[in-house]
Amino acid sequence: METGTMGETGGPAWVGLPGGLLTLRRTLLVMWTVLLAVVTSVVTGLTLGPVWAALGVFWLLVLVWGWVLLGRNWRSWRYAERADDLLISRGVLWREETVVPYGRMQLVEVTSGPLERRFGLASVQLHTAAAASDAKIPGLVPAEAERLRDRLTALGEARSAGL
Repeated sequence: METGTMGETGGPAWVGLPGGLLTLRRTLLVMWTVLLAVVTSVVTGLTLGPVWAALGVFWLLVLVWGWVLLGRNWRSWRYAERADDLLISRGVLWREETVVPYGRMQLVEVTSGPLERRFGLASVQLHTAAAASDAKIPGLVPAEAERLRDRLTALGEARSAGL
């Protein structure tokens, strides 16, 4: 019995995430770090003296560091549709690649929370029989998320028909 994808000439065709997810995450980073910087500066300035108000600069350094890390993390996310399975790759320091066979998928859902809707994003959640192999692709354009859901559902039904 042969397994895997047959007949491919090269590696999988990887697709990266759209920039909206990076924009959402960086917006949240700016909002939280600026809020923390202001609160830290005001509280330490009033309680310990004006010189200590400079501790708020710490959060601005966190902002710069987080800005760079979010960009690296966003670039690490990608997915590829193959003949027999879906590949999801992510991670900067610890690379993680998830392989979800189409025949093992039980549920494919598209979700979009309030912030995701505001930024025009949706996520695709894949559920399998084994909870450990569930996978998620965040930050897709809603049309692409729905297309992926429909395609994965159709492929899942076709692959599981023989079981």
